[in-house]
Amino acid sequence: MHSISDILRRKGADIWSTAPDETVLEAISRMAEHGVGALLVMQGDQLVGLLSERDYTRKVILKGLRSRDTAVEAVMSSPVLTISPDATVRQGLAMMTDKYVRHLPVTDDSGVIGVVSIGDLVKAVIEEQATVIEHLERYITG
Repeated sequence: MHSISDILRRKGADIWSTAPDETVLEAISRMAEHGVGALLVMQGDQLVGLLSERDYTRKVILKGLRSRDTAVEAVMSSPVLTISPDATVRQGLAMMTDKYVRHLPVTDDSGVIGVVSIGDLVKAVIEEQATVIEHLERYITG
C-alpha cells in the first residue's frame, strides 16, 4: 500500500499558496496559472485555511460577492483538515470521503510539506490495482 509520502515523492511537493489578505481574484488567478483546484492560505509559515474552487463558487459567486473586493480570509475553509505523510492512500481517501474534501495538506513536525488531491490518491489506487491484476494474470498463465 502506498503512503502519502510516496505520492509526494512521485508528484513533487510543490506548494501553491495565498495570503489571507489577498483578494479572491488574485488567488483564483494563481490557481489558473498553476493548474490547481485549491491554494493553501498561509500566514507566514502557518497554515490558516484552504481556498478551493468549491469555496469560490459557493461563497463568492452564489452570494453575489465581487472577487476583486473580497479577501481570501472571508471565504476560505478553516480549520483545515490535514494528513500525515505516513498515512496510507486508503486512509487519505477515507478522510476525503468522510469530510467531503478534495485536497489535503500534508503536514509533519516541520509544517506543511505538500498537498495531495483526490485525483492523486485515486490514481495511486488504480495503479496499485493494475499491478495486482498483472501479477495475478502472470501467476494464472504460469
